[in-house]
Amino acid sequence: MAESLAALGGPTGGVVSLPRHLDWSGHAEYDLSRPGRLASMYKVVLAEAGTVGDLNRWLNADLLLQLWPSLWLPPQLRRRWEETFPELAATQVDAA
Repeated sequence: MAESLAALGGPTGGVVSLPRHLDWSGHAEYDLSRPGRLASMYKVVLAEAGTVGDLNRWLNADLLLQLWPSLWLPPQLRRRWEETFPELAATQVDAA
């Protein structure tokens, strides 16, 4: 779990190649200008990150807040993040 959303300083553009420990699918390259690929990358990082460093390196707070309402995540993972960061849960209400 991230320590703070402000610490999430990941990339906001370009093409990103995630390391194998996060994405072993063979499709670990993500063009962040493509909304579907951006959402896929965030889903992978949220589900597979083993360290706070992974989260801080690959996720960006502003993009996470923007994507949160539409990200499909396992319910337990979504709940943990929303309990830790109520501002994420608020995006669900705002999007409704």
